Amino acid sequence: MECISVFDMLKIGVGPSSSHTLGPWRAAERWIAELEQEGLFEEVAEIKVYVYGSLSLTGKGHATDLAIILGLSGADPVEIPIADIDGIIALVKKDKVLNFANKRAIAFDPGTNIIFKREFLPFHANGMKFEATLSTGKKTTKTYYSIGGGFVVVKERKNAKKNKNVFATFPFPIEKGVQLLAYCKKEQKSISEIVLANELSLRSGDAINLQLQRIWETMLQCMYVGCHTEGNLPGGLNVRRRAFDMHKNLIGDIPYVNHEEWLGTIRNTEVKFRQILKWVSCFALAVNEVNASLGRVVTAPTNGSAGVIPAVLMYYLVIENHKADFEHIKKFLLVAGEIGSIFKKGATISAAMGGCQAEIGVSSAMAAGALTELLGGTPEQVLIAAEIAMEHHLGLTCDPIGGLVQIPCIERNSMGAIKAINAAELALETNPENIKIPLDKVVNTMWETAKDMNSKYKETSEGGLAVEVNMSDC
Repeated sequence: MECISVFDMLKIGVGPSSSHTLGPWRAAERWIAELEQEGLFEEVAEIKVYVYGSLSLTGKGHATDLAIILGLSGADPVEIPIADIDGIIALVKKDKVLNFANKRAIAFDPGTNIIFKREFLPFHANGMKFEATLSTGKKTTKTYYSIGGGFVVVKERKNAKKNKNVFATFPFPIEKGVQLLAYCKKEQKSISEIVLANELSLRSGDAINLQLQRIWETMLQCMYVGCHTEGNLPGGLNVRRRAFDMHKNLIGDIPYVNHEEWLGTIRNTEVKFRQILKWVSCFALAVNEVNASLGRVVTAPTNGSAGVIPAVLMYYLVIENHKADFEHIKKFLLVAGEIGSIFKKGATISAAMGGCQAEIGVSSAMAAGALTELLGGTPEQVLIAAEIAMEHHLGLTCDPIGGLVQIPCIERNSMGAIKAINAAELALETNPENIKIPLDKVVNTMWETAKDMNSKYKETSEGGLAVEVNMSDC
């Protein structure tokens, strides 16, 4: 079984899609690294990239072509200033020249050198082939698959053995929920403590804290930016940003100057039930509006579902516990990451494979379980919350209008966040002895549902809302 860290499930990157943007970006970087290892990088005379299946069908709306250009240009999705992205893309399109790995110029016309092919490769719906023609005239190719959440693999999975060896070194190797609960019971530890022990076998405590802090800061900054940016989203649907107006109505006239003061300001606002619903929705919408505009988000576990976890964590910080500190944030992220990894190991987190249940459903389950631990739930109740959240997302399709991660994707994050909070409250009132559906059963059911789902509803924009609602209607 593969080793999946919390930092595999929660990754900093650029929107709008982890599978269609971050994955191809990372694949391009990986291809360059492999060319350099083989001593072929300087010999490359021409590049062509073929994208297949779901990547082809919704790639333009998901900025797949732009991500490939950025990856081939040597830009890092974690570090690149967002303001630089448009300039890099515009220059390549204008001059028809790529600064390959930021090291050497090579002729490259995005309109002809990136080829969208509708057919599906057999291994995974999100396939892409990188082809280099060398100065000798010889061609070399490599095929990668973006399997969701920014994960990129090759069919041969040459690193699988190494990954399994790392997994075996975990003090608490976990494949299923039942194993996680057994460790908690035996060690008399919470889920976050078990997960932390595994993470400590990979990196130091200081490194863990630093990266978790960075992840939370990125989430908070993303919510802040989304709540303070007005106008329409790019892409042609002319979707108006709603987080700005919603936030303006909720925050009132209380002054603040940065995102840290902003958090304290929200704590002083009215917190009746309707306001709480609006705040949670506002946080989720803000993140995914930033995501839809090629902004920086945390993949959690995907970009399309990036708003659920920060919205629920923010709910805890500004509504439930005004004295919460980094330790609470740390526990939340550790638990969320582990629940996400259980779904990835037992099913999928790719909408191209499983529909939106694999993205919003998984993120809602992650958030529900994490919130339950912070609210004092037992390990059993944590997994009950995750199960409840996923149970009520089963069968959710992925049918983005125009191939854009906007409608219905953005609203679904607010719905996923609200469901997560509701699931946590239901779990806290549940005696684990009375449960009928354990988490592992719903993971299996989600995967079976994914396999049975028609491909039209798996991020192809060939069914559902994507065909019932035309671009002209918007």
